[in-house]
Amino acid sequence: QEPLVESGGGSVQAGGSLRLSCAASGYTYSSNCMAWFRQAPGKGREGVATITASGGSTFYDDSVKGRFAISRDNARNMVYLQMDSLKPEDTAMYYCAADLRWAGSAWHQWSKYNYFGQGTQVTVSS
Repeated sequence: QEPLVESGGGSVQAGGSLRLSCAASGYTYSSNCMAWFRQAPGKGREGVATITASGGSTFYDDSVKGRFAISRDNARNMVYLQMDSLKPEDTAMYYCAADLRWAGSAWHQWSKYNYFGQGTQVTVSS
């Protein structure tokens, strides 16, 4: 059983919106900080957004600030990524990640997380 399962990806035109969901199972993630990463073909994996365990603080990569919003519902063990004003350069596989430890300024580093999903594909056409 995968600890994290992403859904909500798809194909949209530039300017459109998508809402990604991450379902946590087999474990209560309310004490974990959560993050979304993405990886485009031929590129490295990059941190997109992160949220603290309480949901009180969020941080974003500069490339998505003002367009993406991360949120969580601890009662449902869910994390979301609302993506608006999508651009072709947002095309990538998107992954959910979790860890008990808050990584601080290193939140965008994949190695700081212990739990991952299989990813959901987002394709934005111009």
